[in-house]
This record gives sequence, structure tokens and C-alpha cells, in this order.
Amino acid sequence: MTTTPDSPGEVAVWTLWIPDHAEAAAGSAWMLDAEEAARAAGFQDQVARQRYVTSHVGLRVLLGGYLGIAPQDVEFLREPCGMPDCEEPHGRPVIAGRPRPSFSLSHAGDAALFAIAESPVGADIESAGLAGDGLAGAGRRLHTEERRAVACLPPALRDRALLGCWVRKEAYFKGLGTGLAAGIGRHHVGLPEELAPAWAPPGPAGWSLVDVPAPAGYQAAVAVRDGGAGNGLAVRVRPLRLP
Repeated sequence: MTTTPDSPGEVAVWTLWIPDHAEAAAGSAWMLDAEEAARAAGFQDQVARQRYVTSHVGLRVLLGGYLGIAPQDVEFLREPCGMPDCEEPHGRPVIAGRPRPSFSLSHAGDAALFAIAESPVGADIESAGLAGDGLAGAGRRLHTEERRAVACLPPALRDRALLGCWVRKEAYFKGLGTGLAAGIGRHHVGLPEELAPAWAPPGPAGWSLVDVPAPAGYQAAVAVRDGGAGNGLAVRVRPLRLP
């Protein structure tokens, strides 16, 4: 499998519908490393374990194809945290001995999302059904301009806008390597492009955020550090099928 982005300005994105590939992934679970296997074994809920195994086997298949090595030979490390004054190794996941590619994995419910790029990248997918009532609480923590933009929308569109903003924010923080500790309300990433008002301020400098197609009931986004290239980012979305 060839998984490389077609150009430095592209983010290669794959979606995986977990129930369709859970059986294949279970038969390939031997390729997970000791840490992944321990995490999988720690899930008491069988469905949660199945989702974890399938998404992580999928990531190994993708990265093995990109690097031209067996999936089980991909070795993961963690960069230092992206927060100032924190050198703990809980930042972006990286491949041992390989400065590139950058990659990101997200899964929610029955869907998984993967992104690979030549620059730091973050991906996030969320389910509207799983978010439920938590969206209102999340909305109160957003950037002032994001809250203002949501309030300007018709009530029927607000939950969709909130979820879309949230996946953009999660993708950005994953790209930074900080997680939500960077401050949900301190960074403006904006609403999904189709719902963002014309007066909205720009997103974070040096990063491109793109909403990507997702299965019904889900929303997804990727963020990639573009060095100021802005709208030159291309995102190619493909379905992933496990062997």
C-alpha cells in the first residue's frame, strides 16, 4: 500500500468504518506493540476494545505502507509536550528514527480518522450522538469570537456549529502537541467553513484548518502547520480498507 501524500502541500486523510474491518483487525492484533496490547487488554467493554484495536491496526497498516516496512515494525515514541516549560514525553506521537511523516489518529464511536503530512498535523473526528448534552458545556468554553459566531446562527444549526468548532480545536491542539491544556478559549479556530460568518477573525497563524467529509452523524477536521502558506493546502480523503 502506498500512503504517501502526493505533494508537500497535501494532507493524506483516510476514514475507516470500524465495524466493517473489526474482524480483519482482530486477526492482525499480533502486530500491535506491548503498550498497545496492554491498552487493548485494559478495556472491559468488548466494543471499546474492538474499536481501539481496529483503529491502531489501521494506523500501523498506513504507516507501514508509507515507510515501506512491515506494520509491526513501526515503532512509536512521544515528543516532549508542546506546552511551555514542560518537557514530559506526552506530546505528538512520532515514529522512532523518522522525522517524517507526521501523523494523527482519532476515533469516535464506529469511525476512525487518520491524517499523514510532511508537516505537523492533527486530526479529530467526533460523533454528534456521543457528544450529546456535552456540546452546551463545550460551547461555553470556546473563544469569545467563536461563541459570538454560534450565537448568530439559527438555533437549529448551533449544535452542528459547536461540534464542528470542537473538532477543529481538537485537531489544532493535536497538531501542536499540547492537547486541550493549551486553553480552549485562548485559541480561535473558527466554525466549520460553511457556517463561519464573513467577519470571523482568521485562524491560528501558520496553520491551516480544513473540515473533511465524515460519515453521517459525525464531523471531522484536520489541522496542519503550513508555515504561512494559507489556502495552499490540499486534503485528499480516501477510505481505508484493511487486508
